[in-house]
Amino acid sequence: MSSPEQQEQHQTRPALVERSPRVPPGQLVAELVPPPRFADVRFSTYVPAPDQPSQTEAVQRMSVFGERVAGGSGSGGGGLAGLFRRKRTDERAPGTYLDGGFGVGKTHLLASLYHQVVTDGGRSAAYGTFVEYTNLVGALGFLPAVEALAHHDLVCIDEFELDDPGDTVLMSRLMRELVDRDVKLAATSNTLPGSLGEGRFAAQDFQREIQALAGRFDVVRVDGEDYRHRGSPSAPRPLEDADVERVAAGREGATLDDFDALLAHLADVHPSRYGAMVDGTGTVCLRGVRTVSDQMVGLRLVVLADRLYDREVPVAASGVPFDQVFTDELLQGGYRKKYLRAVSRLSALAREGAALA
Repeated sequence: MSSPEQQEQHQTRPALVERSPRVPPGQLVAELVPPPRFADVRFSTYVPAPDQPSQTEAVQRMSVFGERVAGGSGSGGGGLAGLFRRKRTDERAPGTYLDGGFGVGKTHLLASLYHQVVTDGGRSAAYGTFVEYTNLVGALGFLPAVEALAHHDLVCIDEFELDDPGDTVLMSRLMRELVDRDVKLAATSNTLPGSLGEGRFAAQDFQREIQALAGRFDVVRVDGEDYRHRGSPSAPRPLEDADVERVAAGREGATLDDFDALLAHLADVHPSRYGAMVDGTGTVCLRGVRTVSDQMVGLRLVVLADRLYDREVPVAASGVPFDQVFTDELLQGGYRKKYLRAVSRLSALAREGAALA
């Protein structure tokens, strides 16, 4: 039981619920680079699993694609005719699409491609998550966003997902404009491009747009198990409230929040600003983690988990373990892969947080 003095100290700890960042449009463009966790990765630092030949092949095919982009070779057929032909990477497809389960290293490979093109090849590239690109269009307007991206040789899109019809049409049009200007595309997702949107909205009504997206990519499959939990339990045992508060008090840059208060705050901050909200945070400390049943609340938590993982921020938490943070109904629905990725990432961060206690 905390003393009154300790309780007062805990209450004055910085909290995420106190942060509502506003990111200027120009900063949105400047920050389209790999996050800190992937700032220094390369294809040479990716370690393929010996029993997963698709991982070795993915490294080779992505590297070949990167060499072509860095070499400045054209797409071999711009315009609509070039967009809708399915081609292999070595046949000059305008884009590469990494498909595979969570935890197989797709983001590592995408960031490696970026560094190959920019750091090693001296070319220009943009790197962002799907939600960051849709937010960029919302902040700048469609044509200014196209102009901001069109001077790049490569645009990398991590966590590619189509959650509603508006995003489907928007991203299809954006990529069509970019490929028409000879910009190469690379994306990662847990879903094959032709299956985007399945189980979430009336995908059959937008099949033409979805198939147009699929036609711009050569699919590179990456198989394997979740590397974050090889040989480890899926989620660590939660801490006690007193342990969470002790971590918050003893770690520089730590924040302390009640889980329900944080979930309510996330509804008031656009998901594209979650990264800015956690920037500079050393450790996120959460009291009273509970199971989430609401779809919108769950999806916001997924985005927060991604941004914390990108920035390598440990999570010290009490309440339920993170492999119980989403209901079975959510885990079995159309966003299943998103939720499983969040469970994997939050569990890995919670293991780091538990070690701090």
